[in-house]
Amino acid sequence: MPTLEWSEAVALGLSFMDDTHREFIDLLAAAESASDAVLPQAWHALVEHTAAHFGQEDQWMQKTGFAASNCHTTQHKVVLQVLREGSVRAAAGDLAPARQMIRELAEWFPAHAQSMDAALALHLRGIGYDPASGTVARPDALPTAEIHGCGGATCSPAETA
Repeated sequence: MPTLEWSEAVALGLSFMDDTHREFIDLLAAAESASDAVLPQAWHALVEHTAAHFGQEDQWMQKTGFAASNCHTTQHKVVLQVLREGSVRAAAGDLAPARQMIRELAEWFPAHAQSMDAALALHLRGIGYDPASGTVARPDALPTAEIHGCGGATCSPAETA
């Protein structure tokens, strides 16, 4: 049984985000159960998916009023940098970092989804964002100033100002 499985605890109620998160969890489970011979490829698939996943969320944020340096985007950059280093090490035959990162991602992801991603989902829902067209149904609900924090209650006032 994988360390992390899809559950309502990580569901955000936006299909376009939930579908991507399900795929992330499935790829994480595939990497976790992969034999040593298959792990480099499974890890690479997870990293590629995660790069696209984070890139999509970062685009949504940029299009809807988040500063380029907001903490959610910054966390994406840091996590992706670490995952890519794990990919390099796994390709070179050092599988221990990837195995450790699998366990850590299984712990990190639910907290990320329940805080930063939940705040983004609330924001996108509130402005009526359509990811297929990139349109905002309620432009009057867009923030008047760029969001520098994560957009949620977990940010301190200094991060959201």
